[in-house]
Amino acid sequence: MSNIETQDSELIYELEANPPNAEKFFAALQHVLASFVGIITPTLIIGGALGLGEQIPYLISMALMVSGVGTIIQAKKPMNVGAGMICLQGTSFAFLSSVLAAGFLAKAQGGGPDEILAMIMGVCFLGAFIEIGLSQVLPQLKKLITPLVTGTVITIIGISLIKVGLTDLAGGQWLLDNKPEFWGSLSNLFLGFLVLISIIILNRSSNQWIRLSSIVLGLVIGFVVALFMGKVNTSAVFAVQEVISIPIPFRYGFDFDIIAFIPIALIYVITAIESSGDITANCMISKQDVKGEGYIERIKNGVLGDGINSAIAAVFNTFPNTTFSQNNGVIQLTGIASRHVGVWVGGILILMGLFPHIGSLLRAMPNSVLGGATIVMFGTVAIAGIKILSTVNMNRRNMLILAVSFGMGLGVLLVPQFASSLGANIGGTFGKLVQSIFSSAITTGGLTVLILSAIMGLSLIHI
Repeated sequence: MSNIETQDSELIYELEANPPNAEKFFAALQHVLASFVGIITPTLIIGGALGLGEQIPYLISMALMVSGVGTIIQAKKPMNVGAGMICLQGTSFAFLSSVLAAGFLAKAQGGGPDEILAMIMGVCFLGAFIEIGLSQVLPQLKKLITPLVTGTVITIIGISLIKVGLTDLAGGQWLLDNKPEFWGSLSNLFLGFLVLISIIILNRSSNQWIRLSSIVLGLVIGFVVALFMGKVNTSAVFAVQEVISIPIPFRYGFDFDIIAFIPIALIYVITAIESSGDITANCMISKQDVKGEGYIERIKNGVLGDGINSAIAAVFNTFPNTTFSQNNGVIQLTGIASRHVGVWVGGILILMGLFPHIGSLLRAMPNSVLGGATIVMFGTVAIAGIKILSTVNMNRRNMLILAVSFGMGLGVLLVPQFASSLGANIGGTFGKLVQSIFSSAITTGGLTVLILSAIMGLSLIHI
């Protein structure tokens, strides 16, 4: 690994090269460090918001395991499923709002943790087949799903999630709902900003490994300080009896509701396009063609892998997977594009997932500590969307589409009563469906930008 200082344009090991095991291990470890927090954070947020306390360690174990299996599928490309590259799979942040909406729907119907998870896994499993189907028609779909569409949706995803991050930084949703007098306390704010400032400082380090691990290190600093402040529930760590987590298909059951399904189905459409962009960037970094039949085939197989991995995720009790974009930076950093490294990444993640005490330890992490890190992570998602939008020609048409889409998407985020009033006025099952769609900033903004792009892509109407 002495050649780590190689320029970004240089590769030490290309896609089909097989580095020595020691180099594969250290390269794989960097990929795990870059993605670990992102893999487990959605589970922590969803589990905390829906009151799934006791299930969280198992859900985290499954998230790590399935991410590992999915990463191996992408690297090994069995039966042409997968891109055949280091496309690290992890739990998607894009589904947070829609998954929470499905969970709250089951909760409102009187469901406990098992019923909530059965509903989520059911709609996510069936939704995965939308992405599987889309993978086969992506070249045609790209005429409609432009950088304007993907950039708008990803930006709205990031902005809508920042609210979740800030809520956690101040103490978490449970504290806000049940003990609002303690939410935003100085001790919570101190921990949250300690993590945030630590990540910023570590990101300014001249050492590349420290920069790469800044979020993990920031969380460790916050966790240690929280431990000394008595804010870590250590009893939860030792309460877990199982030594090994055993994957059980549909452990919590299987349920379905069309009202919960439609927003999730839309997000699967968006993530299919987002993944194609991430795989394209990976191709460029790995010195693979970004034009021609071979490239199209790699994209199709990669998005197909994403869809199948999301179906596997639902079967084994975790949330939808997607290709992580941050790992493209690790390939640049290490100069190792070998897909054999992807197998090692997957193996490390599976091993981590086998032990539920890892999940219980992460569950014991105070919300404020987690919030300090997620502010950075969710802000990064928004910036990724803005970067895509910066490539768009901002003519009158595109500016109008962008303005209306942001206005509608962020409007329902700022005024949530809009969706509930709209649904109530319509009434019946259709009213509930409309409320479910328009209660999410992501689905509202996503539908708006898709419809306007399609309509305004037609010939101009002369008045």
